[in-house]
Amino acid sequence: MRIATWNINSITARLPRLTQWLETAQPDVLCLQELKVSEEAFPGDELRALGYESVVNAGGRWNGAAVLSRVGVEDPATALPEAPGYEGVVEARAAGATCGGVRVWSVYVPNGREVGHPHYEYKLEWLAALRATAEKSAGGPQPFAILGDFNIAPADADVWDLAEFEGATHVTQREREALAALEGAGLKDIYPRPLKYDVPFTYWDYRQLCFPKNRGMRIDLVYGDEAFGAAVRDAYVDREARKGKGASDHAPVVVDLDV
Repeated sequence: MRIATWNINSITARLPRLTQWLETAQPDVLCLQELKVSEEAFPGDELRALGYESVVNAGGRWNGAAVLSRVGVEDPATALPEAPGYEGVVEARAAGATCGGVRVWSVYVPNGREVGHPHYEYKLEWLAALRATAEKSAGGPQPFAILGDFNIAPADADVWDLAEFEGATHVTQREREALAALEGAGLKDIYPRPLKYDVPFTYWDYRQLCFPKNRGMRIDLVYGDEAFGAAVRDAYVDREARKGKGASDHAPVVVDLDV
């Protein structure tokens, strides 16, 4: 089974690239984030024509998460249990489903904006709710994984130059501790094998030629429980999908399993 995660950064703008990638990469399950579309405008018919069912949590112009599956969908979920709201709104940041006997969540963790901002505290609260979900599912009868854009670099090596992020979000101790708490819930970071570079970054800003210069971050992550990790046969970042005009600023992370 091939499972992937991709922050698509607008499924409407990126639909031709998405459909092409589905046809070439052939994932059985794809977790998408940052859909930037309403549920009514989600291209379910186009994806269904390629053989994919969709579980969608879309809120309109911002955010959004989905699970696409060509190996069946059971127990779909379009909200993270006990997820906190921000300014009175529970945002569209998670979608879950059991696909081919594997339970997956697609998550788009809040950015945090800046240290000390209310959005930063919201990010930590959201991660606490994510851990609670992991505690209920990890180690269960089915392999379990959380995939998505976590907006956190787990370690110093996961950013191209730590000095560039001094005092900023994505690398603070509190964020990393909240992320590491997933390991306490029975999950581990499924680290992609390095291909072109020693560190498999997944995100590169559009500005200042960050992608050609490989000034990136590893913030798109896969956290799986013991059964999921034991089934992993390969994991890599598909840098080719980040190349060219009209690409998302994130690349897909692909995991191959023997289940």
